[in-house]
Amino acid sequence: MLLGLTTALVATVCFGFGAVFQARGARSAPRADRVRAGLLAALLRSWQFILGTLLDILGFVLSIVALRSLPLFLVQAVTNASLAVTALAAVWLLGARLRRSDAAGIAAVVVGLSLLALGSGKEGREYAPAAFHWALLATTAVMLLATLVLVRRKGTAAAAGLGLLAGVGFGITSLAVRVLDASTLTAVLTDPAAYALAVGGLGGYLAYALALQRGTVTAATAAGTVAETFGPALVGVVSLGDSARPGFAWCALTGFAVAVGGTFLLSRFGELEGGAAELSAPQPDAEAQPAVRPGSPDDSAVRR
Repeated sequence: MLLGLTTALVATVCFGFGAVFQARGARSAPRADRVRAGLLAALLRSWQFILGTLLDILGFVLSIVALRSLPLFLVQAVTNASLAVTALAAVWLLGARLRRSDAAGIAAVVVGLSLLALGSGKEGREYAPAAFHWALLATTAVMLLATLVLVRRKGTAAAAGLGLLAGVGFGITSLAVRVLDASTLTAVLTDPAAYALAVGGLGGYLAYALALQRGTVTAATAAGTVAETFGPALVGVVSLGDSARPGFAWCALTGFAVAVGGTFLLSRFGELEGGAAELSAPQPDAEAQPAVRPGSPDDSAVRR
């Protein structure tokens, strides 16, 4: 359990710092009103977005170790707490200022994760029937189709919807990692969960980048947190046998609720405040989004 918890915490640091760079890179690119190769090309021209992506990849690799050795509800709560790392990284790297609610959110995350680690028991089973694997892949297909619909919309509602879809994609990757049959290369290549992992991760990544361009950090992140944290946690308990330590269910449940509550408080960290100065000049493209301002980093995941 110690190895899994350590890798989950290091992954959280990677996600948190990666978010600062990834959000700046995403908002410096021209806003896209449809899925096209040009959007990816624009993002890949930003060194900040690339650096954030590399940190995300490292965090994802580390989270795989955690997902194979810890209950899903513990790993999801820990990695989603990367918003606390994002807030502190923004203070250090971007000169952002913490509000009282931000400080309260960070404190809640620390207390919640401590209680959750204390109350968590052993992970459940890694085996799931074939229908479960196929259901993961089918869910990724629905998520991608919904993304193609929402990408043509604008505003906060579209950002929240895309953020929710991103959370679904990242949640699918967590579940796929847990049940994937990695005994042989043939087993991996014939397992629908392997393709759900790849498509869910890439689809969630795309939906999240599009959400960042359409609304506030709160809209993009809060909806994604619900889907990415509660979805896999519930499936892990109901379908895969994850559980708390005997007699410590109250501790795990309280810790989970407090940690997620702190994440919600921190999801407001990136909202623009009047009079804030831009950190970088806007792009000359007429459709480009404003550059990120102090206190406007975002979290990706998974993101993972």
